[in-house]
Amino acid sequence: MLLLFVISYASALPSNFTTKEIKFTSEGVTLAGTIFTPNKAQAAVVIIHGSGQEKRMTDFAIILANNGIAVLTYDKRGVGESAGVYAGPEVGTNNVDFSNLNLLSLDASAAVNTLSKSLSNNKISIGLIGGSQAGWIIPLAAEKNKKVKFITIFSGALITVKEQLRFQFYTNGDKNFWDTHSEEEARKHVFNDPDRYEFIDTNPKDILAKLSIPGFWIYGSKDIQVPANLSIEYLDTLKSKGKHFEYKLFPNLGHNTAFSDNEEPMNDAINWIKNIDKSKNHKQKN
Repeated sequence: MLLLFVISYASALPSNFTTKEIKFTSEGVTLAGTIFTPNKAQAAVVIIHGSGQEKRMTDFAIILANNGIAVLTYDKRGVGESAGVYAGPEVGTNNVDFSNLNLLSLDASAAVNTLSKSLSNNKISIGLIGGSQAGWIIPLAAEKNKKVKFITIFSGALITVKEQLRFQFYTNGDKNFWDTHSEEEARKHVFNDPDRYEFIDTNPKDILAKLSIPGFWIYGSKDIQVPANLSIEYLDTLKSKGKHFEYKLFPNLGHNTAFSDNEEPMNDAINWIKNIDKSKNHKQKN
């Protein structure tokens, strides 16, 4: 399964942070990463990978750190300087089975603990941020680790993994898919197509229903890997049950919402993170 973000965004902002190379242990292996500490941190996040053989996301971390957000970004297990075995289609293994998604969420939880220990201010809220496949991993990690106080997800599916695969096989990489297909047609295939692969599925709605922390999702209407409108409907259902979930839909963007030519999605995510404590206090007062 593809579900990759192309990270080509380079920050030209002046450096307002320090960095520290770190190693931490998760499920018997040593993972390597970097902590970015702003001069005046207002929040903190761990960056969670998409589905590919992803090393630490330095460009992403620089953008966040230059905006007052402390960051831990690390090489995925089995990639770069991190030990362990990488699972993915490139090496003939299944990276979307629940066992692998759960393992990656345990890595994310260990990263949260590592970042928490590095912060001099223990009042800073720690969250998780990532895109695509991270949309399944982040809720799993947040459920495991109570240090996670918020989640921010770019183009994350609210449907099951098997349903997402049905959608992706149906769109078949056609960038003009939504010019020639209706929402009704897409949903018919999402819910009725036979599965090409058998594995233990993951339903993010069930996991999100257990969370009490705020979350923010960003979508592109032209996404051909994740059905944005269907995912938003599920978010609305969760919101109607009292979940503090927000979202924003960009009509002209596809799957790569985080690092497109449009900087607005990233700016929206950063502003939401930096104001999360204020918004929580506001809700409590009301």
